[in-house]
Amino acid sequence: MLALVHQLIEHQALNRPEKDALYFKDTKFSYRDLWLKTVAVAKGFERLGLTRGTRIAIYLPKQPESVLAMFAASAAHCVFVPINPLLKPLQVKHILQNCNVECLITSRTRALQLQEITDSCSELRHCVLVDNEPDEEDVVSWESLLANTHTEAIKSFEQNQVLSSAATDNDIAAILYTSGSTGKPKGVVLSHRNVMCGAESVVSYLHNTSEDRLLAVLPFSFDYGLSQLTTAFFAGASVVLMDYLMPRDVLRAVERYQITGLAAVPPLWNQLANLTWPVSAAQSLRYITNSGGAVPVALSDKLQHALPATQIYLMYGLTEAFRSTYLRPDELRERPTSIGKAIPNAEVMVVRADGSICDDDEAGELIHRGPLVAQGYWNSPEKTAKRFRRFAPQGPALAFDEIAVWSGDRVYRDKDGYLFFVSRADEMIKTSGYRISPAEVEEVLYQSGLVQEVAALGLPHESLGQAIAVIVTTIRTADTNHAIAAKIKQHCQQQMPNYMIPSAIILVDELAKNPNGKIDRAGLHRQYQKTFLEPSTINQSATCPKVMSKS
Repeated sequence: MLALVHQLIEHQALNRPEKDALYFKDTKFSYRDLWLKTVAVAKGFERLGLTRGTRIAIYLPKQPESVLAMFAASAAHCVFVPINPLLKPLQVKHILQNCNVECLITSRTRALQLQEITDSCSELRHCVLVDNEPDEEDVVSWESLLANTHTEAIKSFEQNQVLSSAATDNDIAAILYTSGSTGKPKGVVLSHRNVMCGAESVVSYLHNTSEDRLLAVLPFSFDYGLSQLTTAFFAGASVVLMDYLMPRDVLRAVERYQITGLAAVPPLWNQLANLTWPVSAAQSLRYITNSGGAVPVALSDKLQHALPATQIYLMYGLTEAFRSTYLRPDELRERPTSIGKAIPNAEVMVVRADGSICDDDEAGELIHRGPLVAQGYWNSPEKTAKRFRRFAPQGPALAFDEIAVWSGDRVYRDKDGYLFFVSRADEMIKTSGYRISPAEVEEVLYQSGLVQEVAALGLPHESLGQAIAVIVTTIRTADTNHAIAAKIKQHCQQQMPNYMIPSAIILVDELAKNPNGKIDRAGLHRQYQKTFLEPSTINQSATCPKVMSKS
């Protein structure tokens, strides 16, 4: 039975050694190649004196060394901490200090950028550079890490030896840091069981097989990105690593590698949906998945039109529980705004503030129970106690109350058991005595066909409490910004009650994104929080939007 993360590769290497496991540019690795290198790196970690439970951080783009370091950390009974390569030194410093990292895997350029902050990371004992340079003081090269270990790995593999392990599936496998939309990022602690159950669950509903080839475009520090590796390796499929510059690069990669599965977040899907897909790319894609935010109906319609033979899975999840729900492709036309039902081996419920179950069509907080619920936040007992709380399921009494994750997301369940996202509890807009979901406002604007991306914000207002501002990028036309905003305003007046009509329409060239590719709502709030407190705008009526154009 597979219980530990590194056993995903080990199992495939023993059963289908020559099967392609990993592609990176013009290089490919079979499962045998990948496992031998994983074992070699693990033995290198042991030679550095890294012991059970040691945190190993990986601060690299998506490249083979990133994959090897994570799975080798598991094989060495250590804990891997993938750091988003887009993070800056101060953010990296917080992660290194917060979880007491002892070994950092990175590149020479990145190490130089971190030079000023690593001295303050008192427990950081080793820095391993992947650039194959000779060892320097306090620095280890990737090649020296592997010195004399590869032959040993080959010998054990040829003797069909399974890597011995004293670890159990309850041990910590990884710490994933959230994007930090509110306060500093929190380290979500995942056990081997969390990761393995997540992979098995996703494979079961996406129907992955060894014939699949997945394109990994999301960062491995994002649970959704890491899942592309674990899902593929669980099924014996192949993964293509890619850091794209332009959305069209993704289409080229789908065509070049004949990708069958592609996962992305709404901002990227929005860009891809407006491109012309090569025929062979559209034909090879068996499925696409979305998580990290709602897909507006207008966008899902575009995707279905561009990819008529491709199955579209809309999913909802949170790092604290990996993945919670999915909508089957055959339900998309019937329920295009639903986040579906619970994934296999999980239970999700909609509850009131007192923990009682909500009625059908009654909004409440989504909570998730089962083996995918994370172990809590690293070094943060107060935040853990707030989000991870005991829950006593209705029905026959259990020997003990189970820990569930309380998502902070408001959803409702219809009479057929399908779930619908309402909003983050802390994102609800409160204006003129009404509570409005940003997603509800955004959906109406997407339906206009005028906007590319939109974020609806509730901003401080002297008389309304909060006023609604929409920050939008628009479909390119010959119209002026003022003319486009006027059309958006007219559409809102036709489709919305007065209290929901935006008080400001702000046109921008691009919406800011966080490191995981999602719209940076917290950053937008900070940027525009004084919009209605300035003398020129404070008396704006909620039914007569102010039009602004900002870059």
